[in-house]
Amino acid sequence: MGLGRFIKKQFIDVIQWPDPNPELLMWRFPIADEEIQNGAALIVRESQVALFVNEGKLADEFTAGSYKLTTNNLPVLTNLKNWDKLFQSPFKSDVYFFNTRQQLASGWGTAQPITIRDNEFGLISVRGFGNYSYRVIDSRKFFTEVAGITEEFYKSQLDDQLRNVCVTTLSTVLGNKNIPFIDMAANLTELSKLVQQALQEHFVNLGLQLESFLIESITLPPALQKTLDDRISMGIIGDLSAYTQYQMANSIPLAAQNEGGAAGVGMSMGAGLTMGQMMADAMQQKPTTAQATVAPSNTNDHTAKLSQLNELLQKGLITAEDYDKAKAEVLRQLIG
Repeated sequence: MGLGRFIKKQFIDVIQWPDPNPELLMWRFPIADEEIQNGAALIVRESQVALFVNEGKLADEFTAGSYKLTTNNLPVLTNLKNWDKLFQSPFKSDVYFFNTRQQLASGWGTAQPITIRDNEFGLISVRGFGNYSYRVIDSRKFFTEVAGITEEFYKSQLDDQLRNVCVTTLSTVLGNKNIPFIDMAANLTELSKLVQQALQEHFVNLGLQLESFLIESITLPPALQKTLDDRISMGIIGDLSAYTQYQMANSIPLAAQNEGGAAGVGMSMGAGLTMGQMMADAMQQKPTTAQATVAPSNTNDHTAKLSQLNELLQKGLITAEDYDKAKAEVLRQLIG
């Protein structure tokens, strides 16, 4: 063994993490087969914590500052090594540094839709995404529960675990609070706070503190979103039966110019009015009470008359002029 190697082995006089990787949550100082000298300097920078570990057992912890290592500031290690007086240089111990800076904007999102019960729409599937921020606050617990004896522990090694916990907790909160989907957009801030509170205990158990949790958006899958858009459109239209009648009345002059003339008008009006009435009746039904079938309305009677008149016209039993007069009378009774 050369003199240089011998001197290097005997004199580790400065222990520090001078240029930490922002993605590293824990880093072990590279002692290898070298040893620490009595009176060596330990430098712990802001947003760092240093932890001594002797043969797998947790010893002394140091926050930001500069320290001269003696038995006075290494009481736990002194006890573990059974030093009854000033320890003799050199000695061996693992030193771990922890990054306590806030880990910002870690993304989360639902890989699969979450199924919840909505008071208005029944069972629906929703997706959500956002971000959260956290930091290491308990180096001992983080070491024993998460990182363990390893040279480095990166933030990415924890991402999947934390993301899954976030999604599971979000599902529970959405299922328990019964907030209608159409009101969720206006309550994202409140929902974010509820999920953050529910998540905090899990983070604490890992030696972490959840600094923030943000829900950026909760959406429906494309197929369900289209159904909701259609329903909103029908709500804007209002009285679908009256709207259909209005459309049919406006189409009479145009349809008369097309092939089939008045006969085509009769068929299209009959079909349009029937469909409009059926949709209007369906929209007026209340889902919470069982109702008897409603008797056919006057609109259906008039629709039937128009269909009969059209059938007579197609069979040549009446003329187009007779059809137009009869149709006008039916429309007069229908529209008033």
